[in-house]
Amino acid sequence: MEQKDREKKDVFDRLFALPFFRIFAPLYYRYREVWLYLFFGVLTTAVSWGTFYLFCYPLAWSELTANLLSWVAAVLFAYLTNRTWVFSAERTPAAFVRQLLLFFGARLSSLIMEEIILFVFVTQLAYDAMLIKMIANVLVLIANYFLSKFLVFRKRNK
Repeated sequence: MEQKDREKKDVFDRLFALPFFRIFAPLYYRYREVWLYLFFGVLTTAVSWGTFYLFCYPLAWSELTANLLSWVAAVLFAYLTNRTWVFSAERTPAAFVRQLLLFFGARLSSLIMEEIILFVFVTQLAYDAMLIKMIANVLVLIANYFLSKFLVFRKRNK
């Protein structure tokens, strides 16, 4: 989406209007959705890893329980940021509920994928939980982009 097409400038528009960042603005605006998805994907991953580490190591909960709780925190964060900044989504109360349910439903499939990976490689094969969590997150990030773009926040024909 072009900057001129946006109704109001957000923090990213303001950032790319600064002199140093202005030279990157054409590339940013051309691939805006992907850049923002990656940016918030990194932050979502930090939420996921941080809460997983907290639950798994200092609190010594099982890796599957820790992963489930970190998933809830990360999905809530991801939904709010994806809806607000990444995807141009319908802004009605009904759309909010529909998107929230679809988002959690789509993320549930990636949770199942991640839980299976953790169960096999950590619980059964005794690999380091944090290492496997990081590797699994790469696969989850890719799957979640396509689920969000083509299922949750797709533009609906009226």
